[in-house]
Amino acid sequence: MRTIELNKRQDQILQIVKENGPITGEQIAEQLNLTRATLRPDLAILTMAGYLDARPRVGYFYTGKTGTQLLTENLKKIYVKEYQSIPVVVNESVSVYDAIVTMFLEDVGTLFVTDGNSHLVGVLSRKDLLRASIGKQELTSLPVNIIMTRMPNITTCEKDDLLIDVAKNLIDKQIDSVPVVRKTSNGDLEVTGRITKTNITKAFVALVED
Repeated sequence: MRTIELNKRQDQILQIVKENGPITGEQIAEQLNLTRATLRPDLAILTMAGYLDARPRVGYFYTGKTGTQLLTENLKKIYVKEYQSIPVVVNESVSVYDAIVTMFLEDVGTLFVTDGNSHLVGVLSRKDLLRASIGKQELTSLPVNIIMTRMPNITTCEKDDLLIDVAKNLIDKQIDSVPVVRKTSNGDLEVTGRITKTNITKAFVALVED
């Protein structure tokens, strides 16, 4: 796993704070024979990255955290709403044939199925549609609600859930995506988005490159 790469001066600052903390910026600069202004960007980077902690009128402390620990902490600050994408939804009455066409046209691996009130009632995966197409059924007359996965066997998430928890669910359940839902006053679920393996990959790459 890649972590933030520190330059030589930043490594020196860390070592000084480890050995002498709490220590002020002026004292660090004095040890390195540099001005406080010269060190300010490095101290800001080390503090924002979580290696150092700064307290007014006291100075800098070494947090004792490794790059991996800091990356883990940042992962626990990413929420579904920051990376969810637009869901692809079909009505439960559409045919399996139309669902297959929709899946390929939209280039997705999962379709979310709703009833006439736009509430989530099922999920269609590539496997579901492939299994149905291998049989002898007439796909243009077979409705998707016959073959879809139904509640309560649907894994969902909400916009304020942690992305890392959704990632664990995708792995544990061996699924490609989950719908982001909002509960209505009646307890029904409205689909407001989706989280896929691609969404999660984008989030992790952005975190490492930030």
